[in-house]
Amino acid sequence: MSARRIALFTLVVDDYDAAIAFYVDALGFELREDTPRGEGKRWVVVAPPGAETGILLARADGDAQRARIGDQTGGRVGFFLQTDDFRRDHTAMTAAGVRFLETPRVEAYGTVAVFADPYGNKWDLLEPAAP
Repeated sequence: MSARRIALFTLVVDDYDAAIAFYVDALGFELREDTPRGEGKRWVVVAPPGAETGILLARADGDAQRARIGDQTGGRVGFFLQTDDFRRDHTAMTAAGVRFLETPRVEAYGTVAVFADPYGNKWDLLEPAAP
């Protein structure tokens, strides 16, 4: 059996530097790569520290891509940031200006709150319940 993993997924953004600022400064992700690709394009990868999967921040190219910025999942929560300390990360993210769309709540599966990135994509901040 071969080893397979998801290495990257793409988020379409309107500006590389603004997206880097949010994901690195507000969420505490690492900037793993920022390589020019010519014609103003860049290969920009961010990820939570220690994470195997990264996010490719791709600047929209054309009207069709610009129309999807912030609504890549049709308005539903599409991304899930798992943490080992909800309170710590919620407090830090709130202090950094992250916009939470609800107050934290405890569910059977863990403590969770939905937040939005600057484009409107919805994320869960989630600390799983102890087994």
